[in-house]
Amino acid sequence: MAWLMLSLFLALIVLIGLVFSKTDWGGPHVNWLDGWTRLLCRYLHGLDEGLMPLPASGPAIVVANHVSGLDPLLLIAACHRPLRFLIATEEYNRPVFHWLFRAAGCIPVDRKGRPELALRAARRALEKGEVIALFPHGKIHLDTDPPRPIKGGVARLAAWSQCDIYPVRIEGVKAQGKTFTAPFIPDHVALFFLPVINLTEANQANLELIAKAIETPT
Repeated sequence: MAWLMLSLFLALIVLIGLVFSKTDWGGPHVNWLDGWTRLLCRYLHGLDEGLMPLPASGPAIVVANHVSGLDPLLLIAACHRPLRFLIATEEYNRPVFHWLFRAAGCIPVDRKGRPELALRAARRALEKGEVIALFPHGKIHLDTDPPRPIKGGVARLAAWSQCDIYPVRIEGVKAQGKTFTAPFIPDHVALFFLPVINLTEANQANLELIAKAIETPT
């Protein structure tokens, strides 16, 4: 009886997730998590229903400031298309979470080895019309932290693909600096969708343009 009740409970959890899912990540085995992500961000973090102004189809690059482990969930909840996140290899290979990152199409970045392999994979994804998402600071970086230059890969990727960059500024996260606990600490988050950036070349001026977009409080 206990196993039956547990099975029914898990089935209900999956069903609720599928009902509220708004994005096809490749099948119900992943889509149900999309629904729960949206419920979490709406009711625990007060995220408005307004969608990120991405094109209905075709390639795009989403960049955002990175203040907590909640940030990827907020971006997912704000989009009507699946996002392929660039994620550090050590995070991608975490036990338990690895299957999820792989199923969601995350691209591992070997920051200590050959990070250019991840950029090439991201470029191929853009050529297929997918949406790439990344946090160009490379790790959590708060407004109160010392200045930290953003990674040059984002400008190179945009210049290679001639693809528009959609900057997002995340504000209002209460558990700033936290990774695993941040999604479960209530607050009232706001996402600011900033003007689209189009780069023709990767240079320092363009990196500073991206940095200013996501670092400037709104």
